Amino acid sequence: MRILIVEDDAALARGVTGGLKLAGYAVDHVASGEDAVRLERAEPYGLVVLDLGLPDLSGFEVLTRIRRRGSTVPVMILTAREAVADRVKGLDLGADDYLLKPFDPAEFEARVRALVRRGQGTPVPELACGALRYDRSTATVTLNGRVLDLRKRELAVLEGLITRAGKVVPKDRLAGEVFGFDEPVAPNAIELYVARLRKKLEPDGPQIRTIRGLGYLMENA
Repeated sequence: MRILIVEDDAALARGVTGGLKLAGYAVDHVASGEDAVRLERAEPYGLVVLDLGLPDLSGFEVLTRIRRRGSTVPVMILTAREAVADRVKGLDLGADDYLLKPFDPAEFEARVRALVRRGQGTPVPELACGALRYDRSTATVTLNGRVLDLRKRELAVLEGLITRAGKVVPKDRLAGEVFGFDEPVAPNAIELYVARLRKKLEPDGPQIRTIRGLGYLMENA
């Protein structure tokens, strides 16, 4: 899952970005409102974490523009503004959550997980496809009760497929959710991770089919 951090405090942005990457997310960071609006329009983000005090546009204006074009991406406002009026305004403009700085990293990551699940239309932590189980709260994958050892990118590919089990996921869409814009990506990177994932799901896990010219499909057992 890919997350956009919109924050002009470089130190805070590094901390938040680093923590989310360690948790297995692909993360992009921008420090301006204009860049945030441009990227959110172009990329398949699962969550936007938005500061209010940006150097060009206010966070409220960024949020307004995102919602005005019909985007339903979950948005968490992350700010030091504690006035009730600001919280009410942010939520009324379409924010899904509002977290005050300073914050506890564990609480922040729990809120991120909840918003990502909500955005995927699957609010429960555990996803299943046949005998395969993925607990997003602990990043644990089991197959017939056996824990699978998946690397970060393999887990990201799995999440992209299992949340849409029975549906074709375009290759470009999957790549956009797995890699950040500043990460070097080999042309065959997605094929490589899908191949590794298939091997780890053998012999009794769900099949991942390549739909030539379209993408990948995890068969809903």
